[in-house]
Order: sequence, then C-alpha cells, then structure tokens
Amino acid sequence: MRERLSLWAVFCLIVAFLPSQTESVAVMSVDLGSEWMKIAIVKPGVPMEIALNKESRRKTPVAVCLKENERLFGDSALGVAVKNPKVVYRFLQSILGKTADNPQVAQYQKHFPEHQLQRDEKRGTVFFKFSEDSQYTPEELLGMILNYSRGLAQDFAEQPIKDAVITVPAYFNQAERRAVLQAAHIAGLKVLQLINDNTAVALNYGVFRRKDINSTAQNIMFYDMGSGSTTATIVMYQTVKTKESGTQPQLQIRGVGFDRTLGGFEMELRLRDHLAKLFNEQKKSKKDVRENLRAMAKLLKEAQRLKTVLSANAEHMAQIEGLMDDIDFKAKVTRSEFEALCEDLFDRVPGPVKEALAAAEMNMDEIDQVILVGGSTRVPKVQDVLLKAVGKEELSKNINADEAAAMGAVYQAAALSKAFKVKPFLVRDAAVFPIQVEFSRETEEEDGVKTVKHNKRILFQRMAPYPQRKVITFNRYMDDFVFYINYGDLSFLSEQDLKVFGSQNLTTVKLSGVGSSFKKHSEAESKGIKAHFNMDESGVLILDRVESVFETIVEEKEEESTLTKLGNTISSLFGGGSSDPTANVTEPVTGETDAEKAEKPEEKSDGEKAEEKEEDKKPKPQKKSKISEDITVELEVNDVLDPSTEDMEVSKKKLQDLTDRDLEKQEREKTLNSLEAFIFETQDKLYQDEYQAVVTEEEKEQITGKLSEASNWMDEEGYTAGTKELKEKLSELKKLCKAMFFRVEERKKWPDRLAALNTRAASITSIHPFFFHSFFPFFNSDQIFTEVELKTLERVINETMTWKNETVAEQDKLSPTEKPVLLSKDIEAKLSLLDREVNYLLNKAKFAKPKPKDKAKDKNTTTTENSKANSTEEAEKVIPPKTEEVKPAEEPPTVEKKDEEPILELNPAENTDTENHKGDEL
Repeated sequence: MRERLSLWAVFCLIVAFLPSQTESVAVMSVDLGSEWMKIAIVKPGVPMEIALNKESRRKTPVAVCLKENERLFGDSALGVAVKNPKVVYRFLQSILGKTADNPQVAQYQKHFPEHQLQRDEKRGTVFFKFSEDSQYTPEELLGMILNYSRGLAQDFAEQPIKDAVITVPAYFNQAERRAVLQAAHIAGLKVLQLINDNTAVALNYGVFRRKDINSTAQNIMFYDMGSGSTTATIVMYQTVKTKESGTQPQLQIRGVGFDRTLGGFEMELRLRDHLAKLFNEQKKSKKDVRENLRAMAKLLKEAQRLKTVLSANAEHMAQIEGLMDDIDFKAKVTRSEFEALCEDLFDRVPGPVKEALAAAEMNMDEIDQVILVGGSTRVPKVQDVLLKAVGKEELSKNINADEAAAMGAVYQAAALSKAFKVKPFLVRDAAVFPIQVEFSRETEEEDGVKTVKHNKRILFQRMAPYPQRKVITFNRYMDDFVFYINYGDLSFLSEQDLKVFGSQNLTTVKLSGVGSSFKKHSEAESKGIKAHFNMDESGVLILDRVESVFETIVEEKEEESTLTKLGNTISSLFGGGSSDPTANVTEPVTGETDAEKAEKPEEKSDGEKAEEKEEDKKPKPQKKSKISEDITVELEVNDVLDPSTEDMEVSKKKLQDLTDRDLEKQEREKTLNSLEAFIFETQDKLYQDEYQAVVTEEEKEQITGKLSEASNWMDEEGYTAGTKELKEKLSELKKLCKAMFFRVEERKKWPDRLAALNTRAASITSIHPFFFHSFFPFFNSDQIFTEVELKTLERVINETMTWKNETVAEQDKLSPTEKPVLLSKDIEAKLSLLDREVNYLLNKAKFAKPKPKDKAKDKNTTTTENSKANSTEEAEKVIPPKTEEVKPAEEPPTVEKKDEEPILELNPAENTDTENHKGDEL
C-alpha cells in the first residue's frame, strides 16, 4: 500500500485541460513475456497503473483458444487447455521469426505435440494447421493476443488506445523484432517503440531513484529469470549534461548475458514428467499417461502449482482428481527431489552473469548490487546458486519482480507521446549482436593479375548504443555494385545458441544507377557512394537511402556591400560618380563591362595604377558545391522473409473477421440473456400486488399468454435463433408490457413528488407576506423587487396549487388500470417553475447594491468658517450601517504546490495528436 501511495505522489498527473471524448491521449505498454503479459496505462488524471483483466488479476496468461465458433484468451483459454489442449496456443514467443529447421521449432513441437506445425514454403517459417480450411501463423496468433491486450487497456482506461510500447527480450535479433512489429500491425496497434525488457526494468528502477543518481557512476546488475529465458544486464546510472534540458539522469546498458531456454517453464516440464513417472509406477492403469495429451495437460498445470508451493515449503502433496480413466492421482514431492530434477538447470544460472561481465569488460567488484527480477528468481535454489556466483553479501529485492518492466515501458510510452510532459530520463540501449557491411572488389596486383578482395566494415559493434545513425562510404565504385549487411563476430555465442540464432546474413543490397550518375557528373569530383543506416529506438536496422555524392568548384561572385551601394547612390544624387545620368552606379562591378569600356575614366597616379594591377592579379574567390543523386536500392532479405503486403492484408482481414464474429456472438448472448431475464422477471411481477392492482384480468391474461409462448419458443428454437430475431421478440414483449410498467412506475413516484411540491409551495407561501419587504434592512426600505415580480411569484404559486388539487382530484376518479393523468414529469415541471421564480428573486437581492445616502444639511448653519468646517467634519464621520456579507459556496481546499515538479503531466502546449511521436534526443 505504501508503494501504491508513493506511486500516486510521484507520478500524479496535472490535468491542464479536459480532452473531449473523441480525443485519444491514453497510451499503454505490454510486457510481453513467454507465459504472462502485464499491461499498464497512462491517461489524463490517472498515474501509471497496471490494467486489470476481466478476472481482476494484474497479469494475464499469453494464451489464445480457437474453437469452432469462438475465441478465448488468458485464464479462460487456460481453462480449456486442460480439457482440450489442441485448441489452445501458448509460448509463441519462442518460435517468432524462426524458420522451420530452427532447433527451437523442434523443441516447441516436442513440448506441445498436440499442435500441427507445418512449413510455409513461401517464407520458410511455420504455421499452425487448425483445420483443413484454416491455418494461423505465430504472428497472427500473437496479433490476436495483442489486440486482446488493447481491449483490456481500453476497458481500464475507458477510452480508445492506439499507441503502445511493447517489451521484447534483449536477445531478440532483427527477424524476431520484425515479427513482433508485424503482429502489432496485424492487431492495429501503433508501436511507439519495442523496448528491451531489461531496459524497461532499469528505467523503472531509475525513475523512482532520480535523487540518488549523480555524476558518480553506479553499476547495477539486474538478473531476470522468467518463464522461458534468463537475462543478466549491467546498467550504469549517471547524470549527464545535455544541450536541450541541462543535467539529466541517464541509464546506459553496459553488458548483457542471456540463456534462451533457462526458465521456470523448463522446471515445470521436469516436474510434469516426474509426476507422470510416479503415476505410471503406481500401476493404477495399464495405459501410459504420457500418451494421453489431456492427462499430460493436467499434470503440467499441477506441476506449475507444485513449483510455486515448493518455493516456500520443503514438501507438498500433488493430487489430481480423475487424471485418466477416472483414476485419481496423489503423490508426495519434496523440494530436494525437485532440485535434483533441475540440477543441470541450476548449473546454468551463473552463465548469463559471466557473459554480461565479459560484454561490459568489467568484473564483479565493480558491480554495486545485484537485483532480482522475474518470477522464477523466487525459487530458493536459484537464489543460492546466484548468490554464490556473484560473491555478494545479499541479493537485492527492492523492485517489483513482476511489474517493473511494464511500468518502465509505460513511462517510456508517456515520454514518446506528445500528450504528456515527462521529466527526461535518458536511455542508451545497446545492440547485443554486432552488425557489419561486407563487399567485394577487384584489385590489380603489380604483376597485372586481378584478384577479388573481400572487405568488411563494422557498422555497429557489440554493445553499441542506439538509436544511432551511421554512414558507410564506398570510394572505389564507379558502376552498379552489390554489398551485404550481415551480423558481425558472434563467437561469444555457444554452438547451440548459433543454431537457434538462425541465419547470420541479413540483407543483400543491390544498387543501380551508380554508373549513370558518374556519366552525368563526369566533370565533378566524386566523393563516393554513401549508404545511410539507422538503428531506430526499437533496435531495428533500416537502410534509409543510398546516394552518389559529387563536388564541384564554382567561382563566387564578389558582391558589393550594402554600405558601398548606399554610398554610391548618395554620391550620384549629389552629382558625384559617372557623368552619364543613365549609368547604373549601384550595380556591383564584377568585371569589365561594355559601359565601362565606352566611358573614359580620369587619369590616376602611378601609385593608384600599381595598386589596381595587384588587385587584378589576385585569384577570384571560389567555393565548393555538393551534388547528390539518389541511387536505386533493391533489398533482398536473407534471414527470415517478411510477409508481403498482400499477406499482411489477408492476415488483418482474417483477424477482423474473427473479431466481428466474437462481437456478434457477444451481442447475441447479451440479447438472449436479456430476453430470458425479461420473461422470468415479468412472469414473477404479475403475482405482485402493485402489478395486480394496475392490470385488468383481460390484460393480465394476454401478457401471461405471450410470456408463456415466448418461454416455449425459447426452449425449442430460441437458443439457435439469430440476434435479430431475439431482439424482435424482446421488443414485442416490452411493447406489450409498456403500459403496465408505466402505471406501476408512476404510482411509485407520486408520493415523493407530491410531498416535495406541497413542501415547496408551503414554504414560499409562508414567507411571502413579509420576506421581500423586511429582508436586507441596510437598503433603507428601498424596494428591491417590483410589484410585477412579486405578483408573478404569487400567481405561479396559486396556479401550481390549483393544478395540483384539480389533477389529484381527477386522478382519484380514475381506476388504477386506466392511463393516469397525474404524471411525475408534470410534477417535476411545476417544481422547476417554482424554483426558477424564487431563484430569480434571490439572485436579484444578492447582487443588489444600496443607494448612497445623502448627507443631512445643517439647518442652523452660521456664516463663520469654523462652523462650516465642523459641520463638514461631522458629516464625514457618519458611519454607514453594517452589512452582512453574502458568502459564496465554500470552495474546495487548495493543494499546496511542491517545489519539485511532477514527473508526468498532461502537456497543454503540445498537440494531443499522437500520430507523430518524438523521443528524447540522446
């Protein structure tokens, strides 16, 4: 609770204006893990907050269930996984951006044998075959989950959201990052940035500790073990000076180490297999439980629970009712048995730490503290092994292990959005994998033999900061050529990691138009072919453009200064300068002109002539002019082929059709429930006294018959009827019962409405004779209200009471089954009329000002100066009568402003359109 309150205090939003409902200024983040996702939002008036799902939980399983006629997500999908695992898709992160021959694809198929994974011959990737007519790629399934996450965020924020920051593992390569962006595009999300999850955690940690960051560098290691992988990250915190915003805190990623398959899910699989072995050993069934997919799904769910319990207990009893063939399973498992099962996994715990230190070129003594992140770090054995590996006194747990990444990512989303003003916190992320440019060129040796020389140029080194732009210049090409963009030295990866990594070749770049640009600018000096690269905030490498650059030298004309021109003009006006009045004396002289040849200048002295000759010998000033011409670029992707534009449109339509189907199903279920509830509730109301009093026997019989008919129709045909038919049936019943409901509601409202009218009229009548004449005595009996106004009030009171008495009398003559003439809306209208008249008079009295009182003249005035002075002095001492100040309604207490500005506020100066976002300049 204390942490929640501090969150509100630190990140309180200062609402400068209230945007209209059509404006969408809220942003979201998705911490996309392999098993769970956490969603956070920022909107005006609400601090950074985790969005709850439909089960009011703060984290949601990354799972989607595809049935024949509906989709389920999150916990609902996991509930189906136990009964029918074939239709539930999970842990999609491990096969994103992977070709069919990747070892992780084979590993996924081993873990989930119930799914049919097939090769996409066009792209070389895989897809899930759901049925003969439908198939889904991992990007499409992830797009469904991201769209579901946006729905949860929108429900929580109560407004549309389109901008998001999504976390990805730091070890994701270019193909994997592009796959996440493709999934987000299919889902209709605008990705402001793909932020590495370890960077998001570091940002969240630093934002809460701004005051602790100074010019002295602090090195902190974050050890994150999640469900599917483990990452160790070394982060340096330090304040730096910037031109834009002065001294600001900064985090810089110094080193990253990772293990793609070390996580809690692998431990759960070990436990699942152990439980299956125990069940087979009990020999309660002749079948092997490992061949029953449904039973294995139940065992996996129990293993997940068991792992959590064993983190706090030395032993626990695993039990499942009806595991297979209605046979119950029960077995005791100890923590020591669990640790023995995962002994080889625990041996891999120090690996990411060593890799991170090697990447940062640091040792453990330079690390100030090690902070645990991720759910699987709660396993006691993991903490024991890690503590021994880092050699520290303790492991820090001063951060929310589950939600830190989501909160850091949503802070970055607010910083990138123009709708919020955020205190700067500079982020310098690092590229885990180096990238280089390779090209070949023919060279001629001294003996005339031509050889092909292969060249490499490092574009981004390992742990190079980004976002960053780079330019590579090719100086020795005069015709079209080809170069390659590949990964650099990956020797720091193990053999298994290299296999999982995939293709080390990124892109083949074919340039055309180089030769024609040289022919076009043959007289100019070539400055090479320049290729402009950009690694953006998401860590995705982009080739912006390629241009052929030339340089020419042009003579720079000496322009006469403005003062010289002005002097010549003035001289000509006073008869100086040329004798020819038509000569343009203000035009600068850049050489010998025809006009100057015709005119004979006056003779000059020898000194002047010598000086003139020296000036002629001086070289004319020159300047360099740059010429650039764009080169046509053709890109050929070599790692994982991106889906074509047509394929993306097909995927978007496929998901939209599923969404429309889900919405239609929800609308039908809502209408069906409303119809069913209306029938049962109305049948029950017909037996209540208040309804029986207002309905005739004939009317009651008609309504009862229609309700019974609708109930029978529901049992026979209603549950298969369409939404339109259900709505028509409900509308027909409501129309039939409308008059009955109206009579009952009116009779319920009469007592309160009539009592209010009587009370209001009586109170006004009682004060009418004296109230307006004796109020505000300081007006000295001045008439505040006119006679017309007072008579109008009296007339309104009389007419209201007359209407009330006559209408009530007329209503008393009617039967309760007849349409009433006394209507609650008419009573409310009469009340409003009384209030309007009284408020008019009260407001007039409130703002009326007393007339100034004339000073009394002294009748016994004398002709002396002293008597006049005394009478004047006495007149000035007259004290006006004391008036009672009419105070306005009490205003809410004001909140003291603190010296420190809020970190996050709504920015009134910026346009709330979030189409064009800008990040902090690093």
